[in-house]
Amino acid sequence: MSLSLIRTVLLTAFSFCSAARSLSTSVHLQAQGNVSGVMLTCEKWKMPIPFSQYNSKSKKTLAKPGVKNIVLVDGVRTPFLQSGTTYADLMPHDLARAALQGLLNRTGLPKDAVDYIVYGTVIQEVKTSNVAREAALGAGFSDKTPAHTVTMACISSNQAMTTAVGLIAAGQCDAVVAGGVEFMSDVPIRHSRKMRKTMLSLNKAKTLGARLSLLGSIRLAHLSPELPAVAEFSTAETMGHSADRLAAAFGVSRLEQDEFALRSHTLAKKAQDGGMLSDVISFKVPGRDIVSKDNGIRPATMEQLAKLKPAFIKPHGTVTAANSSFLTDGASAVLIMSEEKALAMGYKPKAYLRDFVYVSQDPKDQLLLGPTYATPKVLEKSGLTLNDIDVFEFHEAFAGQIMANLKAMESDWFAQTYMGRKTKVGAPPMEKFNTWGGSLSLGHPFAATGCRLVTTVAHRLQKEGGQYGLVAACAAGGQGHAMVIEAYPQ
Repeated sequence: MSLSLIRTVLLTAFSFCSAARSLSTSVHLQAQGNVSGVMLTCEKWKMPIPFSQYNSKSKKTLAKPGVKNIVLVDGVRTPFLQSGTTYADLMPHDLARAALQGLLNRTGLPKDAVDYIVYGTVIQEVKTSNVAREAALGAGFSDKTPAHTVTMACISSNQAMTTAVGLIAAGQCDAVVAGGVEFMSDVPIRHSRKMRKTMLSLNKAKTLGARLSLLGSIRLAHLSPELPAVAEFSTAETMGHSADRLAAAFGVSRLEQDEFALRSHTLAKKAQDGGMLSDVISFKVPGRDIVSKDNGIRPATMEQLAKLKPAFIKPHGTVTAANSSFLTDGASAVLIMSEEKALAMGYKPKAYLRDFVYVSQDPKDQLLLGPTYATPKVLEKSGLTLNDIDVFEFHEAFAGQIMANLKAMESDWFAQTYMGRKTKVGAPPMEKFNTWGGSLSLGHPFAATGCRLVTTVAHRLQKEGGQYGLVAACAAGGQGHAMVIEAYPQ
């Protein structure tokens, strides 16, 4: 099987931010009639403006009596590269190790000062199933420091971070490193199930006759490889089809999706050229060059984007390679500490990690709507409103997925019908939304994106003078996550 064919199949299989099946026909009709205010055309894709023009009033802190303050000290990531490029000959733990070493270099953290390490990953390399432990040992952390690996699709590193928060809040740890890694250049491709069973039986066969009999049972069809799942296990629908139909259900046009994709790449390029992506570390790839920049940022023109054919629903679909996130290799890492410990060690934290929620919906009809469900819950938990948030960072699995969420968030009808709410939460203002680009342009190594989102919010709050940021993301299986982040006083 050619590499190009494998990559094509994998593109269909993996964006793993979730595979949302579209809403039913009745929802489609009602959504188009009731979802208002977010038919975002080109002139509405506003560029960022200074935070001071929004709100210069001092806001309350979200510190709670008797609750330990937990801080983000710093965060780094390797450059996010398109799979099959410069990282192609590495292994997942190589990238994770590079991120961990970069975090140590950035913070000057003594290796024995870390109480625990937790990492996220989605596609596991069988040789390093606990990639957190292997990467930690490779990075030189103490062999007395425990480490474990979590998986929760595209919110795996979010889960790693909130696990760290839980360990610190419970008094079990004072300093935890969390992160995530994904390596799509070399995903495990198995033999067929029948071939695997035959090979295991061969290993147990005790006579030559038994071995020859088993070998004789092998058929040509048994040699076909078993690629990683190309569809949601529970619904048998591919991610691309789900995104395409979700966009259609909410009346999101191809033009709107291409406009949003162009916005993402344009803002990412501006941020990269302006030195805003300071979380990116340089990494000397063994036997190759030093990489120091993401390589998927490619501003184009609307005319160029319009020439691309639908990638999933043909010939009339609206999701293309350009308005979808691409297969990416990369790793991220953050240092999370109790505020007391961070200050005692001489650190100036970047942000407080405040309230967070996880949500799950019907995996058949609403797989990509995690941000819509998670955002109002985390705002209510924090005692905030949408207007209190100065910085928004949402995971961009697809342009259509982002816009469907914005429309759902802007709909009283959707809130009342599906969320049990009296009114809509409202859609984030685009001037505050993903203003340094997003997953469509920066790349999306599934389990590494969450840490990027949180670190970006912290940096944007510092740069723009804001106080509160909100991270939200969807995930496979119809799940989602949101977290409120508060800027650390400067």
